This record gives sequence, structure tokens and C-alpha cells, in this order.
Amino acid sequence: MPSRSLVVVSGGLSQPSSTRMLADRLAEATVADLAARGIDTVVEVVELRGLAHDVVDMTLTGYARPDLAAAQSALAGADGVVAVTPVFAASYAGLFKSFVDVLDPEALRDTPVLLGATGGTARHSLALEHAVRPLFAYLHADVVPTSVFAATDDWADAGTDDVKPLPARIARAAAELARRVAAREPVQRGGLYDGVPSFEDLLGG
Repeated sequence: MPSRSLVVVSGGLSQPSSTRMLADRLAEATVADLAARGIDTVVEVVELRGLAHDVVDMTLTGYARPDLAAAQSALAGADGVVAVTPVFAASYAGLFKSFVDVLDPEALRDTPVLLGATGGTARHSLALEHAVRPLFAYLHADVVPTSVFAATDDWADAGTDDVKPLPARIARAAAELARRVAAREPVQRGGLYDGVPSFEDLLGG
């Protein structure tokens, strides 16, 4: 059986970040679920922090530098996506939205996507439903029903001995993503951005 590709988008702005931690947990759970179904998974992580300047440059010029173009191509050719953003001012982070803005509108059409977010308190959890989910609905992504929000307190060893809310939600969301990825034919490699010249190429650099 062909392997599947899972692209993990982390919008965390610090290093280390709870956003990357949640993204890694979601990816690990998804890979484990797919492995239980006999499917190997190739994981690629897109750290938006390192692409911030490239994202701004493309916003201004319309052309992607090589690292950003590679991230765009990976998403366009992904069998599944985990996308996690920090929450600021009751919505997704500006860098996260700017990255989505420079994607081709068709890049994630019908692609299974698991959404996650992090924030200081659980009061921000609804940002996933009123801000992030509509954004990916606009892109026609196949967003799984369960999204995962992790507040600062969720990283503590909270809950009863048998019920840990965050791990349980991660497992449920990952199972939903794995099920959708497994049910689809593998994406033919080669994304929307392959063959598109970079800004340096256009300048002869």
C-alpha cells in the first residue's frame, strides 16, 4: 500500500512553543492510527516562524522564495494536514492567516484537515469554530469534526486517573483525520506550485 503524506503547519511564534507541541502531539497520534491501519506516513513540518519574511515578501511581490514555495507545494500535495495556530485577540495569529493568504485557493480542496489552537485560557477555545474553521471551509478543505484547543492549564497533569481531557480529544481528532486520509486515494505527488519560478529566478539571481 502506498504511503501517505501528512503536512503539519505550526503557527507558533516562540521557540519552543505550545503550538508546536500540540501540532506534534496531533501528528504523532495520527501517524499511530494510520500505522494501525497498515499505512506508512511521511510527515513534513512547516514552521511558519521561519517563513515569516518570505510570507511578507510574497504578499508584497506575488512571488514565493524557495522555502515558502516548498511549503506551498508540500501542502498542495498532502494527503492530510494538521494546522495549529496560537490564538490572539480571539482569532488566529496574523502570521497564520498571512500564510493562508498566499496559498493557492485550490491548494487544500477536499484535503482532510485537523485544526488545533493554543491560548492562555479556555475562554479562547471558540476561536477554532468562529474563526479558524470558516477559514478552511472557504478553502474547501475537508475539515474533521473534532478540533483541539489547548490552554496553558491543559498541559498540566489534569483530570482523573482514567480521563485526561486533552489526550482524549487529541486521540479522537487524530482518529477522525486518519480515517479520512485512509479512505482517500493517495494524492499524486507534484503540487500546484511545482515549476513556478521563484523571485530569485525571475531576477536572474
